[in-house]
Amino acid sequence: MKFRKMKLAALLLVVGLSAGTLSGCGKEAPAAADIAAETSAEETSGAERAQAGDTASQETGSRMDAAEDGMVPVLADAIKDGVYEIKVDSSSSMFRITECELTVQDGAMSAVMTMSGTGYLKLYMGTGADAERASDTDFIPFAENADGKHTFKVPVEALDKGIDCSAFSKKKEKWYDRVLVFRAGSLPAEAFADGKVAAAGSLELEDGSYTVAVRLEGGSGRASVETPAALRIEDGKAFATIIWSSSNYDYMKVGGEKFDLVNTEGNSSFEIPVSAFDWKMPFIADTIAMSEPHEVEYTLVFDSTTIKRAE
Repeated sequence: MKFRKMKLAALLLVVGLSAGTLSGCGKEAPAAADIAAETSAEETSGAERAQAGDTASQETGSRMDAAEDGMVPVLADAIKDGVYEIKVDSSSSMFRITECELTVQDGAMSAVMTMSGTGYLKLYMGTGADAERASDTDFIPFAENADGKHTFKVPVEALDKGIDCSAFSKKKEKWYDRVLVFRAGSLPAEAFADGKVAAAGSLELEDGSYTVAVRLEGGSGRASVETPAALRIEDGKAFATIIWSSSNYDYMKVGGEKFDLVNTEGNSSFEIPVSAFDWKMPFIADTIAMSEPHEVEYTLVFDSTTIKRAE
């Protein structure tokens, strides 16, 4: 018993000396709460790196996190001059844009992005490595809006294209690579220049029943819709019947208007208005396949060149 007590005392002495060595001469060892906080911070940054697919030490996102295969860039000449609300996707959840206003003027586009927080002091339209070599005049400083949020005014090379953007962290004092995609499908159909999209009225279709090829994009990529879809023309307006690949959708929202099921059996079916052809028409579909109902963002593209009279 005496030997065990001596052994325990020696062990405690070694631990105490080790803590003193780790804390440095004249300094206290870090408190358990401090260590826990540091560990939590490391886990947070690690989670972001895992989400962004980054295997290096930086919190960065790959281009494919935001951009998609097969995307066709939309240049300024395809959009009418004006100011529009637009959706922006970011490759990092730590760089979240809550609002964005796109300005198109004289063949050029720019956007004012409102951030979810105040953690970034400046941006550079390029990679972080390029930002390290750039001059201060190349940086985009933040502006503070009336709500105290940080905003950045950035040039927009094209919509539906991955654009490199580096953000300088106020806390970490270093650059982080991001990729931004300004979504053309979130613009209203009337924003597009004449000839870029086709309104139902411009096709001069007689009232009646037709079919049209339709393509679904968005979501997890596992859902699909039947194509060609039934198309109904009435008083110069177009309505399409969308039949999903499952029975798990209970409503759709197009242009803020909610549309309920038109069937009670089989796969989910809806009749929705077609605001324009040959563009990515945004909409929301609510799925009940998960533990709770969940709204998912999608786009539909109706190809005007495939419209045929229904047999």
